[in-house]
Amino acid sequence: MTETTTNTTGVAILGSTGSIGCNSLRVIESLAARDMRVVALAAGNNVERLAEQIATHLPEVVSVDTETAAHDLRALLFARNVDLPRIITGEAGLIEVATHPQADCVISATVGAVGFVPTLKALELGKRVALANKETLVMAGELMTEAARKSGAELLPVDSEHNALHQCLRGERHEEVRRIILTASGGPFRTRNKEEMKLASVAEAMQHPTWNMGAKITIDSATLMNKGLEVIEAHWLFGFGPEAIDIVVHPESVVHSMIEMIDGSVIAQMGVTDMRHAIQYALTFPERHECQLPPLDLTSVSGLHFETPDLERFPCISLAYRALRAGGTLPAAMNAANEEAVSAFLNERICLTEIPEVIETVMNGHSNQPAKDIQSILQADHEARQAAVATIEMLSSHKETQKAQMLS
Repeated sequence: MTETTTNTTGVAILGSTGSIGCNSLRVIESLAARDMRVVALAAGNNVERLAEQIATHLPEVVSVDTETAAHDLRALLFARNVDLPRIITGEAGLIEVATHPQADCVISATVGAVGFVPTLKALELGKRVALANKETLVMAGELMTEAARKSGAELLPVDSEHNALHQCLRGERHEEVRRIILTASGGPFRTRNKEEMKLASVAEAMQHPTWNMGAKITIDSATLMNKGLEVIEAHWLFGFGPEAIDIVVHPESVVHSMIEMIDGSVIAQMGVTDMRHAIQYALTFPERHECQLPPLDLTSVSGLHFETPDLERFPCISLAYRALRAGGTLPAAMNAANEEAVSAFLNERICLTEIPEVIETVMNGHSNQPAKDIQSILQADHEARQAAVATIEMLSSHKETQKAQMLS
């Protein structure tokens, strides 16, 4: 296997078979002249797609969730006559991919809390982290940013909104920025009333009007919890307090985010709705390079509309601001409760409007502690998940009782 040279940028990807991971590999292929090489990949259980990626990119180390997935992956690679990389499993595997000695850049694209510890370890080693996993900063923003500060690691956002803010803030003085403005498509229920949202099916909630994303992120967009998480992420990435971070609904999704200066000027970043632009920006910063994407055709944009989010229909936003203001372990608890509630909705155990109910119940019962180390964060995450599961069970049992009464 070819050794990484000093002129080669080694890249590791956490979550390589997801949407961001697959697009990251497409970007790396398009940047062949930049001499980038994939040295490590981590995926879940999609071994068929992972086998294709291994055959193309020949990483040295690969991680999967389980031993069963590892066995199946070996069989697929053997059948294709592909040299076997070292295959490891579980969280230890994710950490080994994130800390691979030849990985100069780690693309953190796992979904949810599973990416927390591996991403933190990469930052502690001073690696550039291209962050697409917003939950890691929500859970432990202080630990993440402090680790980056101590090691000199670069933390570059891949989320389209934060990537846009990063571009808008380039060269601007922090004290001259009045506020930063995150845009939201509004999701599939932007024009629906609360009763319609209560009755929404999983299939309806999965119909995002603009982006093609995984299930968890799509449901977060349907409840607008994704914007709440992004408010917390923006705080840690850019250093603005909650009073200086706003959200506007922008259904066209052409303006990815904006900043407002103290003199009233507004600077916006616009572009096509394709994550490859943000990924390439994070990989090549501070340089810019030609992109395979078509440029934004302004003549095809019929109009740009902006609305204030409806906090009554989308209470997850207010819950996120509350968590940010409280600090400590409350954001980690909120994030854990949301993950459990979204999973329950996808499994049709609760309705869409019960997701914020579960989150609020868990937050109300959480004993907030300083987020001083990994253990305190993981403990808060664990306890919040237990509380969320209990709340979901209560809601689900109540539904079954009502259904039985109606049938009797």
